[in-house]
Amino acid sequence: MSEMPQDHPVVTALRTLMGEIRRGWLVLRTRGPSKLQFWFIALLIGIAAGFAALLFRKGIEALERLAYGTEDTARLHSFVSSLDWYWVIAVPTLGGLVVGLILHRFTPDARARSVADVIEGAALRNGRVERRAGLASAISSMITLGTGGSSGREGPVVHLAGLIASWVSHRINADGITGRDLLGCAVAAAVSASFNAPIAGALFALEVILRHFALHAFAPIVIASVAGTVINRLEFGDVTEFVLPTATALEFYVELPAFLLLGLVCGLVATVMMKAIFFTDTLAEYAQTRSGLPRWLRPTAAGAILGVIAIAFPHIIGVGYETTSAALTGKLLLHEAVVFAILKVAAVAITLGGRMGGGVFSPSLMLGALTGLAFGLIATAVFPEVSGAHTLYALAGMGAVAAAVLGAPISTTLIVFELTGDWQTGLAVMVAVSTSTALASRMVKRSFFLTQLERRGVHLAAGPHAYLLSIQSVESLMRAPDHPRSAPEDECWKLIEDGVYIDAASTLETAMPIYERAGVYFIPVVSLGGEGAAVELRGALFQVDALKAYNRALAAISEEEHS
Repeated sequence: MSEMPQDHPVVTALRTLMGEIRRGWLVLRTRGPSKLQFWFIALLIGIAAGFAALLFRKGIEALERLAYGTEDTARLHSFVSSLDWYWVIAVPTLGGLVVGLILHRFTPDARARSVADVIEGAALRNGRVERRAGLASAISSMITLGTGGSSGREGPVVHLAGLIASWVSHRINADGITGRDLLGCAVAAAVSASFNAPIAGALFALEVILRHFALHAFAPIVIASVAGTVINRLEFGDVTEFVLPTATALEFYVELPAFLLLGLVCGLVATVMMKAIFFTDTLAEYAQTRSGLPRWLRPTAAGAILGVIAIAFPHIIGVGYETTSAALTGKLLLHEAVVFAILKVAAVAITLGGRMGGGVFSPSLMLGALTGLAFGLIATAVFPEVSGAHTLYALAGMGAVAAAVLGAPISTTLIVFELTGDWQTGLAVMVAVSTSTALASRMVKRSFFLTQLERRGVHLAAGPHAYLLSIQSVESLMRAPDHPRSAPEDECWKLIEDGVYIDAASTLETAMPIYERAGVYFIPVVSLGGEGAAVELRGALFQVDALKAYNRALAAISEEEHS
């Protein structure tokens, strides 16, 4: 067959089409996507994140079947109770060893990435998250949950979705606003696909990740959230995660004070769980440093401890939805609910403090359901004439603890509704959630995730006026010695001799207090060498330049949040 002539209409049309595609791609990379293009990209990201969440869930179930030999992963706890004790210990121990080796090899700090890192990426990295460490974390968290680790799947899924958004942002050279919006789209789709909760997924992305409700971000995030939900429903159908036996009802408005009190109890319980995780992490870090234990053995030790606990209390392993469902349906006794709640806090603290990976949302749902059930059993026994079903307290407690841990009262309330399909009890859930988050947010830095970041020196809890200082580098704002309006060199050296100077690698977070303390209008900028090395004068940072940069950053954030 002869080749088609170069001037043939078909060849000309194809050449024109390829040229338009190349020009469109160039415009997309240099000028960013138009609104219509952005919505289409949001749809694609939603589909990709939905499949990622589905595959992550399927991967956990496959590992559970392989590790424990069960076909019904929904009743894993019941099945594990029939296994030999040495197998119950061996599975999480070996899982911890594999996790430790992966994180040691592919992350700089042997720590699994999760929701806190996505929040940091949205605030400080133009919507980007670490790719290499993120992939290693996703695999590690899947192994953790598939081999008996006591944590949740939502944290790794959220970070996995962040990887997809970061890749797209890199490919189209997205600016900060576009990158953050794409990140929000991916997170919304992942949460929706994980829990079949499209409304809550969209609000979770806005409330927890982006931490604002800008109108321009709402439509694409909803599109992505719906796409993620469709992926879930194609696989599992339009069913809720938990099935309640009967529709519960609030008997009398006089019962509402009990839910206020339940909220306070749940706020305390949520705080205890968060503090326990942080304490265990600090204790494990101290023990590891003092003993010289290799960091890759830390998850192994945590897995072994979990295995020992699981011999007598197998309900602590994995995501824990079987126990959560038992609490919501009132199938547990009072002493069982209390003991299971205490052990779940210990198991989650060991898992996360041992750096095994996973999230905190599913454990907080389980802990909340157990707390609410225990409270409800007591309340309905003391005041039977004015009480509804004790399972209503389990439902309200589930939302109250989870909302306090996540610092997300709006999206968590909706997640509880969508997980159970029970919209009639909204008043009780909202009352408990409001008091629990109000109390817990004052006992930690607003939420578990923001407190995690504070412990790493990343100050996002106070808002943009605090963390924007940490992303403005001194070196980019200083006036070099050859600048026409630079500081006199002799005055700079005099200030250096008086101890008033700043390293070029620092940020405005370090510089601003110096102006206040020293009463100067410029600070010499130096490069600090090693011990005994001479100090090199690099320039000077003027207070007026620092304030101008800070004001520009505040204005940009305000414009984004109100657009």
